[in-house]
Amino acid sequence: MRQVFTASRVTDGNALFPDKIIITDEFFIFRKARVIGYEEKKIRFSSIGSVSLNRHLLFSDIIVETNGGQVIVANGFSHSDAKRIAELLS
Repeated sequence: MRQVFTASRVTDGNALFPDKIIITDEFFIFRKARVIGYEEKKIRFSSIGSVSLNRHLLFSDIIVETNGGQVIVANGFSHSDAKRIAELLS
């Protein structure tokens, strides 16, 4: 299984380079594009401590905290995509 979710370009900070979340059988991957290349954080499911959603009027933010205390915030996802991501990570 490999599912890819892309944030809306309408949201703050995503106009040119939207956030991406990739979920595989073993990993949660957060990809933040840059002008040249991208920054990627790859976390094994067993290292995920909590997943929460911050719902706004039109879009949702996904907050993933690892067992080691690292916090990843991905913003600008549709409510339905955010809910699905949270379900897959829980």
